[in-house]
Amino acid sequence: MANFIIKNTPNTITCCNLMSGCIATGCAFHGHFFWAVIWIVIGAVFDFFDGMSARALGVSSPIGKELDSLADVVTFGVAPSAILFCLFRQVHYPEILIPLKGFIPYTAFIMAAFSALRLAKFNLDERQSTQFIGLPTPANALFWGSLVLGQHAFLVSQKFNAVFLFLFMLLFCMLLVSEVPMLALKFKDLSWEKNKVKFIFILGCLPCFLLGTSCFAAIILWYVALSIITDVMARRSQNL
Repeated sequence: MANFIIKNTPNTITCCNLMSGCIATGCAFHGHFFWAVIWIVIGAVFDFFDGMSARALGVSSPIGKELDSLADVVTFGVAPSAILFCLFRQVHYPEILIPLKGFIPYTAFIMAAFSALRLAKFNLDERQSTQFIGLPTPANALFWGSLVLGQHAFLVSQKFNAVFLFLFMLLFCMLLVSEVPMLALKFKDLSWEKNKVKFIFILGCLPCFLLGTSCFAAIILWYVALSIITDVMARRSQNL
């Protein structure tokens, strides 16, 4: 009995992640964005501990890896897409697009498809053992949740519209499957020389907390921007 419990503990935690994503999706479809984001965060916590528990208990398995990806598609792909779906139904539409207002919200699920592709690439890409290539799906989900919570009034105002939202969504879809190396935030030591980019990132995050619920969206934008800048500078130094 004890072996049965130990063997199935990681998969149980993964299923909790999956259920959290389902609840987040339901909350999003009902327009309860706050609770949708809360359940996405809860899912992210379960996602963190399922792999850790599998390694600690020595019960990693192929089925656990597949189940983890399926759960992540729901929590970090379908749930934020559902938030976007509802936002597309609320956002301002230019007059030319009003006849398509009933159809455009369904384009939000393009992001779920790109999230699935991102996760499939992650499972096969051996380069991502020490760093991420492309934007991680939990970061993408947290970005959209934080943005909609903190900037909802602006996003549904006439200063913004469905075209901007669609293009912004496509940008993040491209980031999910891009070849841009994202900063690895693990510290092996605390020396400035080896970790200056990480320290710059942390310092840049501090003003973001002044933005309230939008802070995580701002932090992820800063993370992406700094990763791109670092990658461009590294490529230039290699070509010199």
